[in-house]
Amino acid sequence: MGAKAKRKRAADSMIPKMTPKLAVGLTIVTVIVLFAVIGPFLLPDPRGISDHLLEAPSAQHWLGTTRTGEDVLAQLATACRGSLIVGVIVGLLAVVLSSFFGIVGAYIGGLADDLFSLFSNVMLVIPGLPLVIIISSYLPYKSVWLVAVVLAITSWAGSARVLRSYTLSVRSRDYVLASRVAGEKPWRILAVEILPNLLPILASQIMQAIISAILGEAGLAFLGLGATDSLTWGTMLYYAQNGLALKQGAWWWFIPPGLCLALFGAALALINFSVDEIINPKLKAATKSELKRWKLEEKAGKAKSDKQFGTAASAAQA
Repeated sequence: MGAKAKRKRAADSMIPKMTPKLAVGLTIVTVIVLFAVIGPFLLPDPRGISDHLLEAPSAQHWLGTTRTGEDVLAQLATACRGSLIVGVIVGLLAVVLSSFFGIVGAYIGGLADDLFSLFSNVMLVIPGLPLVIIISSYLPYKSVWLVAVVLAITSWAGSARVLRSYTLSVRSRDYVLASRVAGEKPWRILAVEILPNLLPILASQIMQAIISAILGEAGLAFLGLGATDSLTWGTMLYYAQNGLALKQGAWWWFIPPGLCLALFGAALALINFSVDEIINPKLKAATKSELKRWKLEEKAGKAKSDKQFGTAASAAQA
């Protein structure tokens, strides 16, 4: 019962406590994900051309139309799905690569760890954005998968170094050494003893990779180097720029995808803050101590101002 209780407490400690930041982040993410999943089935064809050219939002077209008469709301729903697909693919691929080169290499140690660490360092110093631009410019046809793979290749090295340092720390703990002495297989030690301790870090890295991937894809698409077979928030901004939406005052064409980018990135950042408090409990303690200090300073300042006001009033009466 004691071991089960300890495991239950350890599992509960890895679940973020519901806070206002976490609630707001989860709400925004849920709304955007539901819109991306359900929206394309309920809205018209995003590529459908009509005679309503560059019309402002109306009852027929809630977010207006583009220069060729395409419904912006329908495009936004499909673009949400495309951007989320890119973000999830890059997040999973980046975590798989960083886990392999960081966790496995650190656990094996020796020459394998040195080679994995060297390769991670080399990938880390290579400038990511210029490399992505060069690779994308040489590929005539770019699918969502291809863009996601290119982004994942350039975004895993930093996470691998973080995972390596944590794995080296966990590897030397008593229960891991006891499992080795007991003759446990290496894959079981990795999966049962080491990996559960790294889950909060992996969750944080997945969210960070998703944010970076969506922003990176939007940047590539805005430069005309994005996926050619799908709509994303970046491609919507690219078409709006080419259609001179800003010059013609067509705010309904470029503000919705930009707002979705900002809201989704901010929501994942809010969720990531809650996960960071699990990885580093000192952050939560520091936050609480700072709030307590600010409240004490506020009370002290208010008491001082009240005292000064009372002194000035007494002097005025005298």
